[in-house]
Amino acid sequence: MTLFRWLTLPLVLMLGACSADLPDYKNSDPRFDLFGYFEGETKAWGMVQDYTNKQNRRFDVTIVGTVQNNKLVLVEDFVFDDGEIDQRIWTIEKLKDGSYRGVADDIIGAAIGKEEGNALQWQYDFELKVDGSTYTVAFDDWLYRQDDKHVFNLTSIRKFGIEVGKITLFFQKQ
Repeated sequence: MTLFRWLTLPLVLMLGACSADLPDYKNSDPRFDLFGYFEGETKAWGMVQDYTNKQNRRFDVTIVGTVQNNKLVLVEDFVFDDGEIDQRIWTIEKLKDGSYRGVADDIIGAAIGKEEGNALQWQYDFELKVDGSTYTVAFDDWLYRQDDKHVFNLTSIRKFGIEVGKITLFFQKQ
């Protein structure tokens, strides 16, 4: 093994050991309750940062959630700081094992999520439009319930396993 590998192996192992896992939040309150929190109207605001941590965009979102049977429909209306307006409609189903499966037009396949305590991790591939081109990227969303009215969301955007951006988003229940 080369000297470089011997020197970097402990660093890689330390970094891997520092990442959070969803079960780490099992005993955290308040419970996330995806359907309960997002039923009705929620306001949100956030930003997108590139791989250098430079803020690229800011946005506001109005979200209206409707729960019927085992499904949550979220209508998200985005207004970006550059004037762009966009809408995403999620249909999210709670599965028998307690996990979630969600679909939307710009999601490739399905998003899969799971709650533990006050946290929800949500992962999916997304069609990201940038300057007239479309790129497939992987989203790793972590949502944390603060209290009855507030949730915050940290998202890692990855391409080929490398973080190329991130989203920070704050939700407030109306």
